[in-house]
Amino acid sequence: MENSLPLHLCHVHKFSIIINRTYAFLHCIAIAFLIYYRASFLCQEPKTRTTPLLPWLLVFAGELVLSFMWLVGQAYRWRPVYRTVFPERLPEDDNKFPAIDVFICTADPKKEPTVEVMNTVLSAMALDYPPEKLHVYLSDDGGASITLTGMKEAFKFARSWLPFCKKYGIKTICPKAYFSSSEYQYADSGRAEFMEEKQKIKEKYEAFKERVLRAADKGQAEDKNGQISTGAHPSLIEVINEKDNEATEQVKMPLLVYVSREKRPSHPHHFKAGALNVLLRVSGVISNSPYMLVLDCDMYCNDPTSARQAMCFHFDPKISPSIAFVQFPQTFHNLSKNDIYDSEIRSIFRILWYGLDGLKGPVLSGTNFYIKREALYGISLQKGLDLIDLKNSFGQSNEFLKSLRADHKSSIDDGSDSSSKLLPETKVLASCAYEENSKWGEEVGFMYHSLVEDYFTGFKSLHCKGWKSVYLNPSRPQLLGTSTTNLNDLLTQGTRWGAGLAEVLISKFSPLIYGPPRMSLLASMGYAELASFPIYFFPLWCFATIPQLCLVNGIPLFPEVSDSKFYIFLFIFLSSLSKHLYEVLKTGGSIRIWRNEQRIWMIKGVTCYFYGTLNAIMSKLGLSEASFVPTNKADDDEQAKRYLMGIFDFQTSTMFLAPLVTLTILNIVAFFWGVLRMIITGDWEKMFAQVLLSFYILIMGYAIIEGMFVRKDTGRIPPYMTMLSAILSVIFLSLGSIVLMY
Repeated sequence: MENSLPLHLCHVHKFSIIINRTYAFLHCIAIAFLIYYRASFLCQEPKTRTTPLLPWLLVFAGELVLSFMWLVGQAYRWRPVYRTVFPERLPEDDNKFPAIDVFICTADPKKEPTVEVMNTVLSAMALDYPPEKLHVYLSDDGGASITLTGMKEAFKFARSWLPFCKKYGIKTICPKAYFSSSEYQYADSGRAEFMEEKQKIKEKYEAFKERVLRAADKGQAEDKNGQISTGAHPSLIEVINEKDNEATEQVKMPLLVYVSREKRPSHPHHFKAGALNVLLRVSGVISNSPYMLVLDCDMYCNDPTSARQAMCFHFDPKISPSIAFVQFPQTFHNLSKNDIYDSEIRSIFRILWYGLDGLKGPVLSGTNFYIKREALYGISLQKGLDLIDLKNSFGQSNEFLKSLRADHKSSIDDGSDSSSKLLPETKVLASCAYEENSKWGEEVGFMYHSLVEDYFTGFKSLHCKGWKSVYLNPSRPQLLGTSTTNLNDLLTQGTRWGAGLAEVLISKFSPLIYGPPRMSLLASMGYAELASFPIYFFPLWCFATIPQLCLVNGIPLFPEVSDSKFYIFLFIFLSSLSKHLYEVLKTGGSIRIWRNEQRIWMIKGVTCYFYGTLNAIMSKLGLSEASFVPTNKADDDEQAKRYLMGIFDFQTSTMFLAPLVTLTILNIVAFFWGVLRMIITGDWEKMFAQVLLSFYILIMGYAIIEGMFVRKDTGRIPPYMTMLSAILSVIFLSLGSIVLMY
């Protein structure tokens, strides 16, 4: 490695900074005029007011919330940066590389098919990294025998797959992705030797798949109720690396470990954060690698070099001591070109994380990050630490406490037999009672405070304690996963995230309160915007109901078109849409993608953001408990077909459909009533803004209108839901009109 050549470079988006700050300046002035206009109304004599106070206040409150969200969101756009790395400049000596533990979590083989999970495991094992320094751990919260069987079968297949990838320089190291695309032919495809060996490997892969599927079918047949034991089961840890096998000795293999923690109904298990903390402890006494790669079970390694790219920051002595983690974006292989559900989460990984990288670093994003073990422990791993304090923080395991010492050698490094000596200790570490009277989940490991354990861990345990992070988005996706491609999963997942973020917002760790003394104001604003996302429900509900109710009753809420103040509202509306369109087009999107993102934002706002906030408030009051349901990763051919065709699938619960359909019907009534009123009276200036607002909502919600009145397939909105929503709309208009009269 040439010391004069940098391992990475950081580039500042200067043009984007100019655009963003100019836009922010102009938009801020417009918002100030809007607030002045609304506030001046409150100073008028009650007798001179032409509009009832209540709807005016509700709309004004919605505008203030939107203004607040816009303001804190400017943190992302203040100083966006992007990075490039040069892994070819890393040391050639493998001994200089630090060891890496890979953590993969799964919970239910029905929703997360075992074959798909094993493909993720195999791709992690095939990373371009010294195999003796790579250790793969799979957490199985379901305690399913099929997952353990799949691990053993995957290890057998890996004996052939890993040498094949290394010999021919295979880039797509996930077997399923490799054999299902034409990309595999790039590697010296003209040679008969390669083609012959490729065919043999493919046959072995098909045989591996068949064995796993057969075992899965057998397991379901034995279980008459088809239930997986996600409730109570003992801990089970098994090292799959069979070192006494002759074939294994011929091929250097990464360590492969199956971990199923103990679960009891009487003990909280803290969902994914709890599973990751068990992996943190179990790996601490087995391999104790200084770095960990965390992956969702469906997020496979799409390129073998991600570990080396992350290490470009570790080998830089200037920034390595302060870097807690390197975050890669979440990218997905199952997205359609249209992407009607905004499953790509484009704005986060194409805009927001670049902006945070220019401040303190991106938010810990649940998966696809290489994180430093020391950062999660919350202490400096040095000699001379008090034993009692360590036990109060990390629990009573002496073996685990030994692993905290900076000079500690793992059982793998010193050549001891981890299978016979340490497995009993790992079962203790994976027991549900181990964390009692310790600081796991509070100050150590992944945090338990919220359903969004990644966000909260990154905020409270890392960035607020001085750690930094970096965001790396290479041209070739390093990791590819499966995203939600139906409305039900999208809104269920969004409700869970919304509840977790709202919990943080209303807690003592609210970013704008807890953050500024510990991090910069801009970085705190970035975290605050994310935590505040669920409160979008309030302005969206306000603007979908109050102007429409007033429109039906002939009450104006906005200035007349001939009034110069009208153009303040028009400028804010158009500038917001234009800025969003600019960002979409800048990141390779289209007008259709822009429309889809606007629509999904509105749909989420009146459904999952509302329910998530409500759930967080009820949980805060002790009226409900947080729950977690894994997103379904199993294929549904009918839903997948509709998604690829760009057709919404409305097969979801009434709690999600009712507000969507009710608000759509309300806006249909308000729009046509408003147009009819303007035609009859000839006075279109007073109500034009409210008619325009309803028209915009209907344009964005056309898919809902189509689902109610046009479509006849099984994915349409059920007729009974349309009838129920029509009744709810009439009730709202009737009661609202009565309130306005008084």
